[in-house]
Formats: sequence, structure tokens, C-alpha cells
Amino acid sequence: MPIYEYECQACGHEHEALQKMSDPALVICPACSRAELIKKISAAGFRLKGSGWYETDFKSGAKKNVAGDSAAPKASAPAKTSD
Repeated sequence: MPIYEYECQACGHEHEALQKMSDPALVICPACSRAELIKKISAAGFRLKGSGWYETDFKSGAKKNVAGDSAAPKASAPAKTSD
């Protein structure tokens, strides 16, 4: 479940809430009890970077590191025909 950040427009209180994506947004401020909370836009807590976790983390044996394998077969060029 993602963590959402909220800020109260009335008192400036910042609040984090662990919610399902399908849950409605919070509106009541836990500090001042007014219906002034707005959801903030923030950066994700992780980055997918590099050659790809799915290629290196869950494969074993000959299947591991498929993208970096130099022994993998290469596509051949189409044969030329003489006319």
C-alpha cells in the first residue's frame, strides 16, 4: 500500500497516511479537525534503474543475465541475391 502525504490548508499540519489506492482521499485534519486536508504530490520512494531487476534477480543457471550474455545468438543479416 502506498503512503500518501497530506497538508492542512487551515493550520499547515503535514500528515502521512498508509492507504489503498482505492481508498477515498482524507479531508479531516488530525491536528485541527477541520475539513481542509489536500493530497500533496510527492516523489516515489524507489527508482527502477539499470538493466532491470526482472532479468537478474529471479533467474538461475543459464537464464541469469540474459541481457548481458555475449554468447546469445545474434540476428543474421538477410542473404543477398545476385540478379
